[in-house]
Amino acid sequence: MEHQKENWRAKFSAYIALFLPGIFLLGLNIGTGSVTSTAKAGADYGMSLLWTILASCLTTYFMINLYGRYTLVTGETALQAFKKHIHPAVGIFFIIALTVGVCGSVMGVMGIVADICHEWSKTMVEGGISPVYFALFFIILVYFIFWNGKTQFFERALAVIVAIMSASFLLNFFIMMPPPIEILKGFIPNVPQTISGEKSPLLIIASLIGTTVFSGLFIIRTTLVKEAGWTLSDLKKQRNDALFSVTLMFLISGSIMAAAAGTLYVEGIQLSRASQMIELLQPLVGSFATSIFAVGIVSAGVSSQFPNILMLPWLICDYNETERDMSLPKYRLIVFLISILGLVVPIFDAQPVFVMIISQALNAIILPLTVLGIFYLVNRKDLMGTYKANIKSNIILSLILIFAIFTSVTGIKGVIELIN
Repeated sequence: MEHQKENWRAKFSAYIALFLPGIFLLGLNIGTGSVTSTAKAGADYGMSLLWTILASCLTTYFMINLYGRYTLVTGETALQAFKKHIHPAVGIFFIIALTVGVCGSVMGVMGIVADICHEWSKTMVEGGISPVYFALFFIILVYFIFWNGKTQFFERALAVIVAIMSASFLLNFFIMMPPPIEILKGFIPNVPQTISGEKSPLLIIASLIGTTVFSGLFIIRTTLVKEAGWTLSDLKKQRNDALFSVTLMFLISGSIMAAAAGTLYVEGIQLSRASQMIELLQPLVGSFATSIFAVGIVSAGVSSQFPNILMLPWLICDYNETERDMSLPKYRLIVFLISILGLVVPIFDAQPVFVMIISQALNAIILPLTVLGIFYLVNRKDLMGTYKANIKSNIILSLILIFAIFTSVTGIKGVIELIN
């Protein structure tokens, strides 16, 4: 009997391990940036921007596969390839650009999580608990796990948190979903009119795309594929893993948008900060649904915080082609400095939604370079051999490049409008 239990556990662990790279990407992708952008889009514009999430997820699936296949064929990660085959400066640019985006994300993530917990705590403690204490708690928790854990432990902890997050948001969808016809209409591409007193929806569109079609996702993907030891014989496994990850991305993001569209949009309530969801949902859908939504947001924040704080040291190790030993003092210091940025929003009472949307829009701006980089690499016969990009792949890549440039221009315009 004991032997059967161990055998079952071993099989279950092996099965879960097949999807760990995808789960890691899901944790990185669905954070409070996604929650904020999709919730605001749903509250302000209903389901009319659902097409943006679908287009972003299809693009992400293709790019994950392409970057992953490059690593399966050559054994090189994206940063190593940029350094060797384009120019070292290109690799350094991506490290700097992604780090800037991650720092903005860390500030926004902890700001939103702390704000949500503060609002939630008001139902139990008069006046609520200060957001600073919540931010400190989650920063210490994540850093403690980082200090004591190994990469495999991070991935498994992330799998549990992602499962909680997914269940929370999907359950919320069924409780608060808008009419099915409104969901179907959301698949028709359109740019809604600017709401009176609000900025143009262009920034929201850019942030929705920027949080899903995230350059760091593709670059980290190659590191995970290489670390998993996958080879060309694992092409099908890589595709299945990517499909699993992107399908959940779409379902979760769509569920968050639907929850806001089915409640706040119907009531004509606009969203300026994530904690408003707690205040406004309670009288509309009750404390049970509100609590589930709060658990989902906190899980999303914690799940994205793991990859966020690890991004810079992982990129440095990848670029230098050194062992990814996170116990080294220099990496622990880097992770600590990035982690404490999570106190900026609660201490200085900044607007976390503003910080997150700007951060996600900036991610969209570097997307064209990410597409151009892989475009060049997969078309080199000396690197890819018989796996060189075919006409179909190049047509899709060209369309994605046009999409990326449109997104980049949209993001720049949105940021300019917000500043002005």
